[in-house]
Amino acid sequence: MTVQKLSELGISNALKLLNSETVSPWVIEDGKLTKLFQFKDFQHAFGFMTMSALYFEKKNHHPEWSNTYNKVNVQLTTHEAGGVSEKDFNLAKRMDRFAG
Repeated sequence: MTVQKLSELGISNALKLLNSETVSPWVIEDGKLTKLFQFKDFQHAFGFMTMSALYFEKKNHHPEWSNTYNKVNVQLTTHEAGGVSEKDFNLAKRMDRFAG
């Protein structure tokens, strides 16, 4: 099944819905679904990354991310679609749950 890039309107609507369910908002930055997660300490940040990584591997969809101490910066895009797709929003929802 081919994954389709969302239109600007599709991204806007999905972003509003995603952010209605979280305290810290996701944004579109550099054409990617982006969020900075902040945790109590490095251990919590790394735990979040570990849980997320296992899920990403199951879904065969991986983020661009970096970690500095208690912060994890995440950017999601679907390379095969050439931009943000529904797959990215699904991963973002899961990451918000893992962070919670």
